[in-house]
Amino acid sequence: MTARAEGPGKRLSTFPIRTPHTSPTTFDTPPRSAIITTVTTYLIFALCTVFAFGGLSAQKPIWQPSPGHTQLPLWPGAVPDAQPLAGPENATTAMTNSLVAGKPWVSVENVSNPTMTVYSPKGTNTGVAVVVFPGGGYRKLAIDLEGTEICDWLTSKGITGVLLKYRVPHSGPYGLREPPAPTALQDAQRTLGLLRLNAAKWHINPHKIGVIGFSAGGHLVAAASTRFQNRLYPAVDAADKESCRPDFAIALYPGHLWKGTKNLGLNPTIPVTTNTPPTLIVQAENDPVDDVYHSLSYYVALREAKVPVELHLYAEGGHGFGMRRTKSPITAWPQWVETWLRTIGMLPD
Repeated sequence: MTARAEGPGKRLSTFPIRTPHTSPTTFDTPPRSAIITTVTTYLIFALCTVFAFGGLSAQKPIWQPSPGHTQLPLWPGAVPDAQPLAGPENATTAMTNSLVAGKPWVSVENVSNPTMTVYSPKGTNTGVAVVVFPGGGYRKLAIDLEGTEICDWLTSKGITGVLLKYRVPHSGPYGLREPPAPTALQDAQRTLGLLRLNAAKWHINPHKIGVIGFSAGGHLVAAASTRFQNRLYPAVDAADKESCRPDFAIALYPGHLWKGTKNLGLNPTIPVTTNTPPTLIVQAENDPVDDVYHSLSYYVALREAKVPVELHLYAEGGHGFGMRRTKSPITAWPQWVETWLRTIGMLPD
């Protein structure tokens, strides 16, 4: 088990997740000398235009994967512990002041029907699979920045990427306060079981299935790595008889782990044991969203339990960068992951 401290880099400017808004449509007032019928006609036209375009701007598309990939529902019937949502699922593109590496990203909200999307490897198949948990504070999902873009990288390395569109919001902790039901973790457990049940179908080695997550998804990585002894929902089918323990775990800028104490106390809902899988953690010390102590507290707990763990800390880098390359050294983290996967025997030398 090793710990690394990386050199300084340029901090990324990051912003809270925002939903774009459409500016209201306005019209000039007709001149007083206009004929009443003309005024009436103009106003009617204006109102119709406002209602028409207002309706279009209110419509938000449902996220769909790129052509050639299909979302598969996790649950054959009703989802367990369904929670009320404010509206239907929708996907929006982040505004220009939330760009990451100069590019926009897509936010998915109000997910009530979770899915998994399998991205098969390009070229040689190593048999390794990684379930991807996007971040978003358990309120929404950064579905491309910390989802599809990660899967594209994995497939280029001969690894099957599995994008989990887990339920949000209110599916994980807010700070350290637990949700009404741990529905995101339920979805993660179900996905791992489905992968092992269908390992032959998707050409996966059932003993080489890991998880990677970002921010809140990093917390979900820790939860899946430590709470696999029992399913958190009634068994549905044969998939729930399979193990839901990840074989390895990767957490980037995780949150909801540190108790806030001076002794780096770990969130008690993350019960680390000697059976917790090998873990790699990456975070910037100047992270403005999730303090670096979240990573440190988890690292210390893993080390004390003698779990193989590798920690990469960078002086700068911020939060929410996914794997988009910038001048900041922390965005070179994928090469460290590849090396680590070889070190623990998941990828061939």
